[in-house]
Amino acid sequence: MSRVITFGTFDIFHVGHLNILKRSAAYGNHLIVGVSTDELNFSKKNRYPICPQHSRSAIVQELKCVDEVFYEESLELKREYIINYRADVLVMGDDWAGKFDEFKDICEVVYLPRTPSISTTELIEIVKDY
Repeated sequence: MSRVITFGTFDIFHVGHLNILKRSAAYGNHLIVGVSTDELNFSKKNRYPICPQHSRSAIVQELKCVDEVFYEESLELKREYIINYRADVLVMGDDWAGKFDEFKDICEVVYLPRTPSISTTELIEIVKDY
């Protein structure tokens, strides 16, 4: 059994999120998703997500391609998450290309292209302009 892990905020869930999760799931037969906590998001982007972590986690958990969900509380714990969830493959968007190569000693690392022309940040900016 091949276990795949990926991470994300998944705020204002859109087709780009769905695409990367479905494509991540194709790398194994058990997909584990770390959903960034509200506090982790604030520390990265200096703003809280629009949707709270329990709502974002609930949406991700309901997807049929997702087997397991947990809260990612710290970027510095990625190695521990990979080990603790016994992941064989780490999948991330290609906007992170090269940034997680340090984990190649414990799992395969794959960077997938993002869905063009959609991002949560862009959606938030569009809504703010109305």
